[in-house]
Amino acid sequence: KIEEIVKTFQGVAEAYAFQAGRDVRVVVSPEEVDDDALTVLAHDIAKKLEKEAEYAGQIKVTAIREVRATDTTAAK
Repeated sequence: KIEEIVKTFQGVAEAYAFQAGRDVRVVVSPEEVDDDALTVLAHDIAKKLEKEAEYAGQIKVTAIREVRATDTTAAK
């Protein structure tokens, strides 16, 4: 249920619930979510989970936006 709620947000590529649902990792698409929007997205997800999810205790939401760049040297 928690992962389903998280996946309703635009830009979310993957969602994983750990620690019996007390820790949620959210992987976002770097093309859709910029660095500034990442913090807002994590906050919005936490607020929506407060309203819609059934849980005991707190849920920590960690949003991850990863961009990788690779280059290769020319062969000698």
